[in-house]
Amino acid sequence: MLNEAFAHISDRVEETLQPQGFTKVKIQSTDSNEKVALYTSENLAYSVIYTLDDQHMVLRECPMTDDGPNNDWKSLATWIFDPEHDTMKEASSIANDFCDALVAPVAIKKLKQTKKTKKSDDGNADPLFLSKRFITLFPDIRDEITAEQDGYYPFRGVTFARASIVPRVNELVKSGKSADLKKLGNILSAQYTNGDMDTRSIITIVILNSIPAEDEAKLEEYLDDNLKKAFTYSKKFRGKTVKPEKEKKKKATVAQRLESMQR
Repeated sequence: MLNEAFAHISDRVEETLQPQGFTKVKIQSTDSNEKVALYTSENLAYSVIYTLDDQHMVLRECPMTDDGPNNDWKSLATWIFDPEHDTMKEASSIANDFCDALVAPVAIKKLKQTKKTKKSDDGNADPLFLSKRFITLFPDIRDEITAEQDGYYPFRGVTFARASIVPRVNELVKSGKSADLKKLGNILSAQYTNGDMDTRSIITIVILNSIPAEDEAKLEEYLDDNLKKAFTYSKKFRGKTVKPEKEKKKKATVAQRLESMQR
């Protein structure tokens, strides 16, 4: 049912986007937890993605660069689709909603106004984006990400990685389960390729360098060649003090902000 529903929704989206100059791109998700369909034009990209862990069917958009989508995805519509209980009737409702969003005046205006951005050597995925990629491996990390976002601005990537990502990664690597190691390797490799400098440093110096030396070989075989090379180089920083993040101002809670408005 899921494959049939996803195919129906993605085909309907393709039919809607083709007259606007979009082409469906053949891709295969590196995450076994996801199903993805991608459509691109010169300046804009849309994707339909389904995540098995939370059963979300999502329509997303992001600008295009000279090298493809910049991966700074913005969700336009989200539905829950449970393949155990939902039918093609629900799939058609989702498809209708997605297509309505794609032909809305605001979408047409955005397509005309969006210009292709030039992608530099510094990628577009930031530490917050990286942290959210771990939800597929560690669903319980979602609440910690939300708490960090609510408490601090900007997102404290290094602090969060040390407190919330590193312990989970070390436990996963220690267990040595090949399926989980492969998924982790795919996440780290993809985000290292697409990430900005802060994200790449967090992956190598914070996350990978925190894996005990006796366990690192278990994961290393699942990293792509680019990240393997960076990991080898980063090992010289082990045991050395890395410049900490600047202290960031803690955001007021919702209650505190409401209280200040009433004064």
